[in-house]
This record gives sequence, C-alpha cells and structure tokens, in this order.
Amino acid sequence: MRALSDKTKALMARGTEFLGSEHAIMCGAMSWVSERNLVSAISNAGGFGVIACGAMTPALLDAEIAATKAMTTRPFGVNLITMHPALFDLIAVCSKHRVSHVVLAGGIPPKGSVEAIKESGAKVLCFAPTLALGKKLLRSGADALVIEGSEAGGHIGPVSTSVLAQEILPSLAADHLVFVAGGIGRGEAMAAYLEMGAAGVQLGTRFAAASESIAHPAFKKAFFRASAREAVASVQVDPRLPVIPVRALKNKGTEEFTAKQVEVAKLLDAGSVDMGEAQLQIEHYWAGALRRAVIDGDVENGSVMAGQSVGMVTKEEPVADIIAELVGECDAALAQRPVAA
Repeated sequence: MRALSDKTKALMARGTEFLGSEHAIMCGAMSWVSERNLVSAISNAGGFGVIACGAMTPALLDAEIAATKAMTTRPFGVNLITMHPALFDLIAVCSKHRVSHVVLAGGIPPKGSVEAIKESGAKVLCFAPTLALGKKLLRSGADALVIEGSEAGGHIGPVSTSVLAQEILPSLAADHLVFVAGGIGRGEAMAAYLEMGAAGVQLGTRFAAASESIAHPAFKKAFFRASAREAVASVQVDPRLPVIPVRALKNKGTEEFTAKQVEVAKLLDAGSVDMGEAQLQIEHYWAGALRRAVIDGDVENGSVMAGQSVGMVTKEEPVADIIAELVGECDAALAQRPVAA
C-alpha cells in the first residue's frame, strides 16, 4: 500500500486514535460471519474487526474472544445485542478479556449496561438512528456513535445513509466521534463522509465474501451474482408486531419470513407470548435462517443478508486487498480536491 497523504491521515486521525487501528475502517458485526477468522484478519490488515455476538451464550463468546486474541495482537471489538437476555453476563465476559471496544446494537441500552462496560475501561459505541437519540446516547455515556442507513445489510432503519449523514454529522461530528455505515462499497464514499466530519466508516458486505470469511462458497457466489436491486428489505406484515426490517437477497427465505411473522402475530393475539418473547422468536428465526445460508450454503431457503453495495462485490479477495483498495480510492479522491485555505 502506498503512503497516505497528510490530508487522508488528518481526516482519519480521530477515528484511528479512538479505535487503535491503522485505518478508520470498522467491519460491521455479521452473525456467523464476523467470527475469529474474519475479525482477526481485518484487525491484522489495519482495520478494526468486530465479533458478532448475536445469540451466543456467555461461554461461546468467551471462547470466541479467546480464539480471536490468539490470532491477532491488534485491537478488536465485540457487538452485543441490547435485547439479549444474558446481556450483563456477556458484558462481564468482555470485561474479563479486557475487550477494548463494545458496540451495543438493537435498541436503547438497558439501564446500567453502558456503565458496566465502561467499568473495565472499554469504549462504548452505540447505533443512533436519529439525531435526538444520538444526543441522548452521548449524554448517557456512549463514547462514539454509528449511524447506519437503510442501504445496509441485515437489520436496518428506514432512513438512507446520505440523509442520516446530513442530519447528524453537522450537529455532532465536530465534538463527537461518529462512524458512518450503510451502502459503502468504495473509497470515494468513505472520502466524502470523512470530509463531512465522520471519524470513520463501517462496512460489512464488502468483507462478507472475503477470502478469510468462513461463509459457504455458495453464499459468496450469491454475492458475486447479485445486483444492488436484489438486496431487498423485508416487509412488516402486522403493525402490532414491530419487526425491525432486514435487508437480504430476495429468495424463498424472504417469503418464508412473511409466514413466520403471521405465525408469531397469532401467538401474540392468543396471549401465548408477550411482545418481548415475540421479538426474540423473530430474532431466533433470523439467526437460524442466516446460519442456513452462511454455514450450510442453502442460499435458496436461508437468509442471504447483504447490503445494496453487494453489486460492488464481484470476486473473493483477501481482506488486506479490500482494505488497501478502499484506502487507496479514498486517498486518491481526497487528493483531487483542493485543500481549504
């Protein structure tokens, strides 16, 4: 990789200092994909890998962190889902291993969770879908925010990355660390968000099909064949069941999810489950469907979660090459723009 310009280094400086990485590029936490192999490869290549805890038990997370530490001496983070029933036990596992950064996803962090993470000296990153919630999370102790647009893969919000960036960065980026995610597939987009004040970016889809990813060859091939318009958001069937939409490649699995929502809504109507249990059933469905696609290679019936940047994923390549390309494109884009007087 060629030496970066002073401008690129300066724009990434806050992000790299915060993450402890060479480049301000985080890997989004993708269940079944963001595990020891991919996470360590990203951190070793100068990015910042993040373990996707998902539905892991504390014992499984304990083993995954230990295995990742055996493969890299560089910093990496752990993504925890706020609705996980064993959240505080998972936080204790992160603290035991002195994990440097914990990303909280899936809703407003429950009372005491941010404080529990920070007790061990770890930094806390939270997802902010709106400016108001971003401000609230920062007041509550978050050290940095991730703003993720609807172009992303997996669980998504309703607003595009470009709009979120325009709403949130001008208000918060000068005084706070904000990482931008969703639909980023090239370094030029990274350059644009850095110039808008972002501390760095987060990508998932570009890394999911990397050589070091354990995803099944059929899963990766589905990425290589897909275009942006084939990565579609799931449809909410029943307004009484607030299901967070998921973006994935259109297949039989996306149709089966519609049927699953009807099934869970009926249980809710019958009083067989409460709202929390209903949402957990939906999450467990996604975890199982994603595993079928990622691990078993069932790309017809499983959930092939992918962002709209999937059209830019055309081949399997090493993580180091992906990061070098992104940073090179970013640096070249910034070099073409005049430096402010």
